[in-house]
Amino acid sequence: MLGEQIGEEMGKITSQKVLGVEPPKMEISFSGNGKYRGTDVNVIVTYWSELEPDGTMHGEGQGLVMSQDGREMATFTGKGVGRFVGPGKVRFVGSVFYNTASKGKLAFLNNLVAAFEHDVDESGNVSNKFWEWK
Repeated sequence: MLGEQIGEEMGKITSQKVLGVEPPKMEISFSGNGKYRGTDVNVIVTYWSELEPDGTMHGEGQGLVMSQDGREMATFTGKGVGRFVGPGKVRFVGSVFYNTASKGKLAFLNNLVAAFEHDVDESGNVSNKFWEWK
């Protein structure tokens, strides 16, 4: 069952790299900022995405969420399925698995599983939303 929304991020793609051509596979990195349960954070994420013959994409990634004061940090891994939703626009949905040793405002992320929506527009702008998966 999905619980409350726990986080939101906005960012920009910082790099792209072709990893293969049969099937097409790319590595994408982005950075940005956002909020997790009211705590301002910075994020850095790298994921790969592979285009399937039916036009869908499968991806896996990992990232770092850090409080803006730099005192707290959480890491995550995730997997998702993507589709083109408009010219140059992609949406992935999937799950992420968080881990942290934080004892402060980001401590709630330890061993938390979340569902996500990841949107990228034609200009490389990224928007992410996360909901706790109970």
